[in-house]
Amino acid sequence: MNSIKKPWYSFIPSLFTSLNLVCGIVATYLSLQGEIKVALIFMIIAALFDFVDGFVARLLKVSGDFGKELDSLADLISFGLVPGAMLFYIQKSHLAAFTTMAGNISIIQWILLLSPILIPVFSALRLAKFNIDVRQKEEFIGLPTPANALFFAALCFTFLYHPDSVITNLNSPVLITLIILLFSYLLVSELPLFALKFKNWTWKSNSIRYIFLICSVILILLFKIPGLPLVIILYIAFSVIRNIK
Repeated sequence: MNSIKKPWYSFIPSLFTSLNLVCGIVATYLSLQGEIKVALIFMIIAALFDFVDGFVARLLKVSGDFGKELDSLADLISFGLVPGAMLFYIQKSHLAAFTTMAGNISIIQWILLLSPILIPVFSALRLAKFNIDVRQKEEFIGLPTPANALFFAALCFTFLYHPDSVITNLNSPVLITLIILLFSYLLVSELPLFALKFKNWTWKSNSIRYIFLICSVILILLFKIPGLPLVIILYIAFSVIRNIK
């Protein structure tokens, strides 16, 4: 691709990125089949590979534009298409119940069914924006795609496997569509969101990060996976409060 000879091991970060992509493809297929629990596991594995590829690239000092673009493409599948497929399965389940009773569906119901398409579309816009936005070195502008994916994946998991949870009250086609619209906006919004990057370990410099992490651990210990959507909501709320202050 250029005249500069790269070391033989320069492919290793891209290998981890490709494994991220593989996990995303498998999770998409599983989501469309309704295997949300297994798909969530593959999404988490994809997130681990997403972390490792950047870490390895910095460690080996072989980062470049190719790896950056490949990483965005893999993230679009693992954190854009996968939650969209999960939501499509949930919405399709509602639609199936309706067609059994009424036989036909209206234009509005088709819109509700296809609303999950917005998640991969706005995730792509978010990733494209992130790649060229120099302001996002220290903090995020708009909701990161992994946080968005984790919110919806945990939400779908809760709908299917924890019907007694209070979050399950959101499991209706209209409410799901409204939440999709809200989070699609957050992906490309100009809302500043703090990053979990520690330049030092002092309380004064990182108080909001420490408080957020403590609250997140408590929510996960209390509610387990159904607590993850609450963690993402808490993350957004803390960022809004910080901006107001």
